[in-house]
Amino acid sequence: MPITIPKQLPAGELLKQEKIFVMDEERATTQDIRPLRILVVNLMPQKEKTELQLLRLLGNTPVQVDVTFLHTETYVSKNVSQNHLDSFYKTFREVKNEKFDGMIVTGAPIEQMEFEDVEYWEEMQAILDWAITNVTSSMHICWGAQAALYHYYGVEKYQLPSKCFGIFDHIVTDPTVNLARGFNDLFPAPHSRHTGVSGDAIELHPDLTILAHSNDVGPFIVLSNDAKNIMITGHLEYDAGTLKEEYDRDVAKGLEIDIPVNYFPNDDPSNDPLNKWRSHTHLLFSNWLNYYVYQQTPFEWK
Repeated sequence: MPITIPKQLPAGELLKQEKIFVMDEERATTQDIRPLRILVVNLMPQKEKTELQLLRLLGNTPVQVDVTFLHTETYVSKNVSQNHLDSFYKTFREVKNEKFDGMIVTGAPIEQMEFEDVEYWEEMQAILDWAITNVTSSMHICWGAQAALYHYYGVEKYQLPSKCFGIFDHIVTDPTVNLARGFNDLFPAPHSRHTGVSGDAIELHPDLTILAHSNDVGPFIVLSNDAKNIMITGHLEYDAGTLKEEYDRDVAKGLEIDIPVNYFPNDDPSNDPLNKWRSHTHLLFSNWLNYYVYQQTPFEWK
């Protein structure tokens, strides 16, 4: 089934070239079914790249998905044009009276800041509070996961001794949980962050379960027991070359940066990296949309 996007969104043509089934809003209005409404709170600097990564995944499912992008009002992104934001994004004020079946909160390169020092933290808190009653299920990625763990459950983040950067293996703790359906017992996933969250603190919380973890980098998939919130501490949505772009950027700036772990073939940055996590990325999003959104959301919101 297709994903519904604004007619002129730049990512649309790229998705069509990749044979992702997309449908513009004009055609979608003629369909006599109700699509899932997904709100994407895009906090990443390069918003168009993140749009493409997420739309690939939302568009590879058997349900029609209607995507709304949201940007913060209290912080203006420096890496995307205002015209792009005006054309394809809404603000929280514009959607706060609406209901959504699912919400995705992306990462943001601010994890070394205290939450209260982030310019849009109060706005982020308002969005998270609103989601309790206005969203069926939310997926929080990287910084978004840390923010959700802190705001909803009081789990603090902490500074790592060195950047968690590369591809790491993760163990599924309970393959019978719907979110992990089809997962291998051991699967790889990318990480790129300077902070972490305590597995012990999460395990001690009565409302949280660790569904996948790494012996090297800690908790990876954390699920709230009411299935309202899914926290992903890494970046399964990343393309094969995303960590390379980050590495090359920091090298060009003269920063001290280690080669991403288990990423470049033979640990040689001149070799093109391979995507080893794509199948589990699609499984994660498909399972979330099916079991935690489609199967749970009301057909008509009250």
